[in-house]
Amino acid sequence: MNSKSILLSGIFLSFLAVLIGAFGSHALSGLLEKNNRINTFETGAKYHFYHSLGLILIGILSIIIKNSSFEVPAILMIVGTVIFSGSLYILSITNITTFGMITPLGGSALIIAWIYAAIIVFRSQI
Repeated sequence: MNSKSILLSGIFLSFLAVLIGAFGSHALSGLLEKNNRINTFETGAKYHFYHSLGLILIGILSIIIKNSSFEVPAILMIVGTVIFSGSLYILSITNITTFGMITPLGGSALIIAWIYAAIIVFRSQI
């Protein structure tokens, strides 16, 4: 995964964050209210957007530092966002609480992605 792919992935995830957030806010508001999951859905949307922007940041850092090791945190951030936010979206819509059990796996991937990126920056010569 090169810098351009990382940046494009972050841009695409940002697009999806806006699309899903707007869809949830308008088309799903009644269902989310009925399931008492508005806050859950909003948490998924917030983390989705934050980590989409984080992925763009990782793409920019990979250009500045010129280090292919940024592929690892980029992949972890994509996978973590899909699992974390995706499980919260599904939980919010279906109200099947089992989906909440996989959310921490996504959160762990996100945490590891940030730590890995920090290590790369710390070891760099900038």
